[in-house]
Amino acid sequence: MLSESSDNGRWKEIIDFLEKCGIPDVKDFLSKCEILKVLLLEENLKHNLTRITSDFDYWNKHIADSASIGFFFKDKLLNGVKIADIGCGAGFPSIVLAIAFTKTDVTAIDSTGKKTEFVRLAKEKIGLNNLSVVTGRARELKLTGKFDIITARAVGEPIKIFRESQTWLNNEGNFVLYQTPSICSELNALNKLTCGYGIHWKTTEQFTLPGGENRVFLYSKKTADIVKCKL
Repeated sequence: MLSESSDNGRWKEIIDFLEKCGIPDVKDFLSKCEILKVLLLEENLKHNLTRITSDFDYWNKHIADSASIGFFFKDKLLNGVKIADIGCGAGFPSIVLAIAFTKTDVTAIDSTGKKTEFVRLAKEKIGLNNLSVVTGRARELKLTGKFDIITARAVGEPIKIFRESQTWLNNEGNFVLYQTPSICSELNALNKLTCGYGIHWKTTEQFTLPGGENRVFLYSKKTADIVKCKL
């Protein structure tokens, strides 16, 4: 782990951050994420799964960033929800969420076979019974009404994700998308595009990862005021 390499201060910052994310068993979480790291680095030599290979960047940009959804949506995650992670890549955030919040039911979705094969391998090695894996494009999948949360991290435009997967949400479901603060400038246009569906978008407060990167979450809310407008 990072604490064994050089910078204990940085490691403490990672630990503090993860504890604030509401992970019930941080010690177990860290242990399993260490297994994931070794597996990722081994498989990355074969399949080029990630450009992030340094120890701190792994814990900061893969693990802390993925777990940060707990800052704002901890209650849902702890109570158990069904999550679809679109464009899961090598399993961030889907693997991390399945490790951190064991009551969740996470479905990792990606169109690239080598990436979903890695997620399946990690599921087996770590023993993640709450993680499912689907290989396919979102627009081609029929998953109507299955999920409480649809998320995506560093992949696709919000409006494209909305168009391709809006029917996947159940009646109380929400989109919760990992974003940078620049998305705030697009809120008005996004709300105009989705108003006819009774969907309103908001952003959380801005927060900072241990490595200094600023983030927000873009999330949807159902509204009773459905305005006639066209996408």
